[in-house]
Amino acid sequence: MSTNLQNQPLAGSFDSLDLIDPLCRAVAEEKYTTPTPIQSQTIPHLLAGRDLLGCAQTGTGKTAAFALPILQHLATNNKPAGRSGARALILTPTRELALQIAESFRVYGRYLKIKHAVVYGGASYNNQMRELARGVDVIVATPGRLLDLYGQGHVRLNNVEVLVLDESDRMLDMGFLPDIRRIVAAIPTKRQTMLFSATLPNEIVKLSESFLNNPVKVSVTPPSSTVERIDQRVLFVERENKSALLHSMLEDESLYRVLVFTRTKHGANRTVQKLRKIGVEAEALHGNKSQAARVQALDKFRSGRARVLVATDVAARGLDIDGITHVINFELPNEAESYVHRIGRTARAGAEGVALSFCDEGECGYLKNIERVTNRSVTVLDSHPYHSAAIAGRGANTAKPKTRPQPRRRGGKPARRVEGVQGAWNRNGGVPSGVSHNQRRRAR
Repeated sequence: MSTNLQNQPLAGSFDSLDLIDPLCRAVAEEKYTTPTPIQSQTIPHLLAGRDLLGCAQTGTGKTAAFALPILQHLATNNKPAGRSGARALILTPTRELALQIAESFRVYGRYLKIKHAVVYGGASYNNQMRELARGVDVIVATPGRLLDLYGQGHVRLNNVEVLVLDESDRMLDMGFLPDIRRIVAAIPTKRQTMLFSATLPNEIVKLSESFLNNPVKVSVTPPSSTVERIDQRVLFVERENKSALLHSMLEDESLYRVLVFTRTKHGANRTVQKLRKIGVEAEALHGNKSQAARVQALDKFRSGRARVLVATDVAARGLDIDGITHVINFELPNEAESYVHRIGRTARAGAEGVALSFCDEGECGYLKNIERVTNRSVTVLDSHPYHSAAIAGRGANTAKPKTRPQPRRRGGKPARRVEGVQGAWNRNGGVPSGVSHNQRRRAR
């Protein structure tokens, strides 16, 4: 019988979690002091060897929640993985998330003699085969490439002691379930298994029943909830005016690290081209990009050389970049869960953030579904030059904030107002900044 944990008392510090000294040192150097709820509620059970079903929204620290116990298990039960073997396997849906998880293992395990390899499509087979040839302690992989290497005999899974399925709902959405079942069938049944998901649809619950043994169930937030620190706004606009609205918004200097989501790869490329024409440094991130191009785009965005990253939903899961001030849904997703993951790219690690959604006439149904699933009305921001009152009238359930009277010029049209550094159309508070001056300075 599984154990349910929700809103349990939190551990006061990482020292209270019985982590070994090398891990405590690494955590302290990362300036981690107090465990997040998902960490405090899962780490003790994982150290005890329990299986776990974890539900937590993005940006809650779940990578450390499973990485630290795995590293401790490998270090305190030291034994060789064998040629082309591995002792721990983490499966994840995207290349970007695989790379970030691998980096977390490197950082947290810096004082341990733990070898890891990262395996994903779009990169050299030869390099990955060489990494795996002598055996490693941890493999972080996307399912497709791992199966390719397994089928060719370049990796052995018969010594895997710990299995993690991260972002499980996304892997199901991407059609990875058959691959996951084949991989699990190749792993010993006597193992510790962890399944993490930001949402818990029925398919995930059924999957957990077939893969987990008497798991502890941890849910630190309700499924599909959104981070409370995110200031969410919707802007009603005609479809043909979306590009002009985005351009005018980027005149506001408080939008200095912006993640823009489009629905298609072509739309992402087109948006980047238009931004570059007006002098905004922007990069695109989507599935048609080579791995080298994707890494370069992310590096430019992280370093601040690109102010805007325009992405499809390939970046909605697992993209962990500090200091993203604004997420802009240039096109609303047709699934509420995707909206939750998109906006979760901001307000990470205790910071605040802003999520702005452009809603045209054809997207009002998506907006209503998002509000229904998240159980929250999105505030209307109508103080922009492209506001469509007609579309706003169809976008029911949205909350309209109180606004002060707008000054009028001749002809009865609203006067254009500039308020300090808040930008060219920043009337009535304009674009929410979401961050303080000190936060902006640190992010730079």
